[in-house]
Amino acid sequence: MRGMPAPLANLVSMSSTEHAFTAEGLVKRFGSTTALAGIDLAAKPGTVLGVLGPNGAGKTTAVRILATLLRPDAGTATVAGYDVQKDPGKVRRVIGLTGQYASVDEDLTGIQNLVLIGELLDMSRRDARQRAMELLAWFDLTEAASRPAKTYSGGMRRRLDLAASLVGRPDVIFLDEPTTGLDPAKREDMWGVVRSLVGEGSTVLLTTQYLEEADALADEISVIDHGRVIAHGTPGQLKRLAGAQTVVVRPTDPARLGDTMTVLQAVAGAEPESPMPGVLTVPVTDDAAFTAIVRRLDEAGIGVVELALRLPSLDEVFFTLTGRKEEVLAA
Repeated sequence: MRGMPAPLANLVSMSSTEHAFTAEGLVKRFGSTTALAGIDLAAKPGTVLGVLGPNGAGKTTAVRILATLLRPDAGTATVAGYDVQKDPGKVRRVIGLTGQYASVDEDLTGIQNLVLIGELLDMSRRDARQRAMELLAWFDLTEAASRPAKTYSGGMRRRLDLAASLVGRPDVIFLDEPTTGLDPAKREDMWGVVRSLVGEGSTVLLTTQYLEEADALADEISVIDHGRVIAHGTPGQLKRLAGAQTVVVRPTDPARLGDTMTVLQAVAGAEPESPMPGVLTVPVTDDAAFTAIVRRLDEAGIGVVELALRLPSLDEVFFTLTGRKEEVLAA
């Protein structure tokens, strides 16, 4: 994607607040179903808060309340210092929202969709068109600008939808599964968009079904389950919840696999595992064990083509917290 459009506006007003958005004790019920059971969320200006949770956890419900599309049954929420219930109009002026599914008008062209939104935001037609062209260029949609959106591929509609949420240069952006339906290359492009937005000063709330996406983008992560936040912290902090670090070793000579196993077991005091041919892993309690393994391998003359110390993955964290594997789908 191309360079970032004109700098985001309205950041001065937010710089005086401690958080770009907050949610405290949010409760939302749909009949007998409790979607949110008192969650707290917050993010400082210029950061990304990742929100993870299994299907039905309440992620989208929380986003819709923050975006003034739903009213909570209890609790409070603010965005850019404005109360979402008392000042919904002011909140809408400073946010951008991309939902789980593209919501553009398929009978309008790409540029007509963006110009229409600009005019709804009280831009002059000239300014709205200029902003539309900036965003179409940024999202590599210039060549398709005059085509009806119904002729776009799913990925193109997704990019147009995100462009639409940025027309007003929002301070706070809610991205609810923004890369759903995108191929890996376009997903990487979208990650670049998020990083650019944050680099320009925006604050992003990101819900995602891709654990590696949260790991790559989020400054902090809140894990939601059954309508409650069950864990919160940086990706590194959350990974430590899943237990020990792991040393991964692949000896250069497969014939030295047995010798490598002996070294790992002697230092770590645990039985190494072989998750794939030629590779050994063993849990360790601290960084010192990794240093000792490196030294012992060198002393034994065992060369390696792979040697790493890694924290548990977010997949493992999620399983530790919820007892379920990779059910991180939109609520």
